[in-house]
Amino acid sequence: MADLERLAGRPSETLEYIQAMLGQLRSMAQAERYDLVAHYIEMAYIQAGDTVKGEQPPRLDDLYARFEQRNSVA
Repeated sequence: MADLERLAGRPSETLEYIQAMLGQLRSMAQAERYDLVAHYIEMAYIQAGDTVKGEQPPRLDDLYARFEQRNSVA
């Protein structure tokens, strides 16, 4: 709870925190082989990262393409 209170009113830091949590959730979902859940979490993780970097948030189609590209490399 203290972490959340510390982040109030700091959008960039809040989004970085959310992205970190999404990374942990993605790892958990992958470890348990919840592929579809991991897929959706990965998309949110990418979106959060792009927003933190100040890039224009990609369209949904772009998110799918980026997700597929990342998975084909891994």
